[in-house]
Amino acid sequence: MITFLTGHRFSPTAPSALAAGLFWSFFVALLVLTCLPAPAQTQSKPQPQPQQRPGVAATAGVPSAAKSLNTPAPAIGTAAKPVVDYAQRYAQQCAACHGADGKGAPNLAPSLAGQHSFYAITQLFLFKNGRRDSDVMNALAKDFSNDDLRGYSEAIGKLPVQATQPTGTAPDEARMALGKSLANNHQCVSCHGVDLAGAQQVPRLAGQHEDYLVRVLTEFRSGKRLGYTTAMNEALSGLKPEELESLSYYLARHPGVK
Repeated sequence: MITFLTGHRFSPTAPSALAAGLFWSFFVALLVLTCLPAPAQTQSKPQPQPQQRPGVAATAGVPSAAKSLNTPAPAIGTAAKPVVDYAQRYAQQCAACHGADGKGAPNLAPSLAGQHSFYAITQLFLFKNGRRDSDVMNALAKDFSNDDLRGYSEAIGKLPVQATQPTGTAPDEARMALGKSLANNHQCVSCHGVDLAGAQQVPRLAGQHEDYLVRVLTEFRSGKRLGYTTAMNEALSGLKPEELESLSYYLARHPGVK
């Protein structure tokens, strides 16, 4: 139920188009990594070896002034790259919407807590290149360097899972049962896992905000939102609005892996 290869075994009933789409998604994910070379390593120029002047013996008894004649000026190396604290940058640029703990907020921003760095870097890459539509995220990511993409995604990947549902209220058992049935029958668990916690390039669904899930699933079903392939669109094809709501209700309240 996502556009990336998961490593989970697909059910025998999964559509062949889904399997093919996930294969090509893996290829595109590799392409993303290929486009993001590792940060350049700063290397200092090698220090030239001192050369002994003719007629001057290299002995321990040579006066210090004579020794200095054989000592070259220090080589000037390449300036070291400044270290960027991306956890601090996240706090400055992302926390206003997604929260310092990544929990997000209903009707504002999705939860990033518990998401995987590989998934995060792929989505930031899509925002940077205008392949995902969000005025705020497109403007923020358009000037990201490769190091920025890696740094922010690693910071996001370190955010622990946060509960998004209020405590003390038991979920509706009938809606939870219907949502679980829909998740099993529409390939959600095939890609996101039985715990719906995702893995690597596959996003976590468990505990995501319900309103965000309803909006995103509706966009996938209608074709307004596209992934690398049509796998998500096909998985949700034919679902009624009320079924998408029940599926979102279940996903938002699923504990996943804590």
